[in-house]
Amino acid sequence: MFYRNRVLRGERACPQDMQFTVAEKDYVGFATLPNQVHRKSVKKGFDFTLMVAGESGLGKSTLVNSLFLTDLHKDRKLLNAEERISQTVGITKHTVDIEEKGVKLKLTIVDTPGFGDAVNNTDCWRPITDYIEQQFEQYFRDESGLNRKNIQDNRVHCCLYFIPPFGHGLRPVDVEFMKALQDKVNVVPLISKADCLTPNEIRRLKDRVREEIDKFGIKVYQFPDCDSDEDEEAKQKDRELKESTPFAVIGSNMVVEARGQKVRGRFYPWGIVEVENQAHCDFVKLRTMLIRSHMHDLKDITSDCHYENYRAQCIHTMTSKMTTDKRVESPLPILPLSTPDVETEKLIKKKDEEPMQLLLIRLQK
Repeated sequence: MFYRNRVLRGERACPQDMQFTVAEKDYVGFATLPNQVHRKSVKKGFDFTLMVAGESGLGKSTLVNSLFLTDLHKDRKLLNAEERISQTVGITKHTVDIEEKGVKLKLTIVDTPGFGDAVNNTDCWRPITDYIEQQFEQYFRDESGLNRKNIQDNRVHCCLYFIPPFGHGLRPVDVEFMKALQDKVNVVPLISKADCLTPNEIRRLKDRVREEIDKFGIKVYQFPDCDSDEDEEAKQKDRELKESTPFAVIGSNMVVEARGQKVRGRFYPWGIVEVENQAHCDFVKLRTMLIRSHMHDLKDITSDCHYENYRAQCIHTMTSKMTTDKRVESPLPILPLSTPDVETEKLIKKKDEEPMQLLLIRLQK
């Protein structure tokens, strides 16, 4: 451009101008698409739904608070033993908006109080699977609706399942729970309260849990393979993450002093356990996987695999009913129709006027 202007003015162009002109001709501009997507995504914000499941007292709330540096259970009431026996499995949601360096995250934590606390735990996972399917159903309805601009994604993207550190592997309720959820959500097993075990005990328990997961055919979240063009350091971190599963974690909201520094940890008579010390537990690796490296992959698998399987099943059921009954019947319960708002009426009117506008354009031609 500068070269062309100089030529028009009768000036002599320098070689640098000619090189810039060649580069400008070769540059189309679509290389800025990632920047455009980044700006749009940051402006819109992100959402992530995390479910935590396990018996009471395994440190689920403390770990979530440690992961996201927030307090989601300020007014929680702890039940005594008699109340927990009669308590049924419930579902509670806590939503918090987090912002870091201009990036907004709408975090939803789904807790499952009462799971595994009863004397008879038969089908205690049923309310949890029903809740996950209800979110799929609601998303399917919104996606099939008329106005799809502002669909709320409340689908569960990941389920952290807490395994007690006191046993010698998986219990029957652990096996049945993970098998019931394996095709509906990304299950990430954790060994809770790892400070109860020595390093050798943690190693043996991890090996035992991995063996039993393979033995019973449980499908837990699988880390994607590292790209071939990644550097050796990234590949090494990826291998360390895979070898550390199931993660042995410790949670704490207390700040203690260790080696002259303020750290989050737990104080014991024999010493201090640091939450973010990788020699003490896998908390940092879990946080790296869940937030920094694999959050988007968890959302992709939820959308492209688990939800698509549910959606395909619904469509197949609708098609089968149409073939057999000669009419379409939705397998989903029919909700009462609400009165359309002003925006919906305008959209319907616009859709109705489109064929007439196309006809007028053709007649004018």
